[in-house]
This record gives sequence, C-alpha cells and structure tokens, in this order.
Amino acid sequence: MLRKFLPNDYVKNVFEITPEFLKERNIKGIITDLDNTLVEWDRPLATQELVDWFSLLRNHGIKVVIVSNNNEKRVNKFSQPLNIPYIYKARKPRKKAYLKALQMLNLPKEQVIVVGDQLLTDVLGGNNAGFHTVLVVPVTNTDGMVTKFNRLIERRILKWFNKKGLLEWEVQKGGK
Repeated sequence: MLRKFLPNDYVKNVFEITPEFLKERNIKGIITDLDNTLVEWDRPLATQELVDWFSLLRNHGIKVVIVSNNNEKRVNKFSQPLNIPYIYKARKPRKKAYLKALQMLNLPKEQVIVVGDQLLTDVLGGNNAGFHTVLVVPVTNTDGMVTKFNRLIERRILKWFNKKGLLEWEVQKGGK
C-alpha cells in the first residue's frame, strides 16, 4: 500500500534535474508542481536561478507543464512570464490533470516525469497515472494549512521508507 507513495528518484532540488539526468532516463518532458517544488508557496515569481533552469531545459528541447492545486491567479502569475503552460486547481492526486498535461506535452508517457515535493499529492498522483516520479526536498519549511496536515502524514511514510531502506530522505529544509 505505501509503495504507491514511493518515488522513482529523489533529489535535493529541481536544479539536480539536469539535461543529463533527463537524457539518462530518455525524458523529454516534465510535469512539475509549483509551490515548494519550484519556489516557496508564497513567492509570486520565479527566481533568476529558476529562470535560467527553465532556459537550460528549453535549450535542450525539454518541455515543461506546471500542474498545481493552487488557483488560476497564483499559477498564471508565476507561469505566464516564463511562457510555460499550466493547469491550475488540478485536484492532485487525481489522474485527470496529469493526463491532460501529458496531452499538452504531446509526448509518450514513458518520456515524461512528474516532479514534486509532496508524497500525498505529487508522487501518489504521478505513480497512479503511471509516470516516473521524482520527489524533491521542499524549498522551505513553511506550508499552507492543508499542506501542513499532509506533511504530518508524509513524515511517517518517509520514516517508514527510511526504516525499510527504500528511501534515504535527507533532513534539510522541509525534507523531514
């Protein structure tokens, strides 16, 4: 049962997801969460480092779609200046938004990864939809109200994965 929450890969931050990392896995598209995956949940715009990362991906032919449970105003304000397509109010972990994002990418599922900071939404949803999933350490310790509750459950699952030797999650920022 808990294996539905187990990501295929895990990284400290999205910047470890390089063109080389993707090429090794034959990946040409990324479905990524926004809040606490790319930037802090309360930061409205991308950092320069993130702008550069998106440019690097684009220059290597990697397509990106942002899939967020947040509202349209929040997701549009972040995505529009970057010219990145997005889905808001995605209702993750439900599959529908992931499959819609796959259509937007116009790639086979095997060439797309799902990236996010939460086991209960991003990883579970990506796994249930049949994608390769990558868990990232949250970029900050703070969360919105719903996410705070999810983190309590998530910590227990991560602890179990650690105990079983399935996932050595690093304790940093919000990663515990």
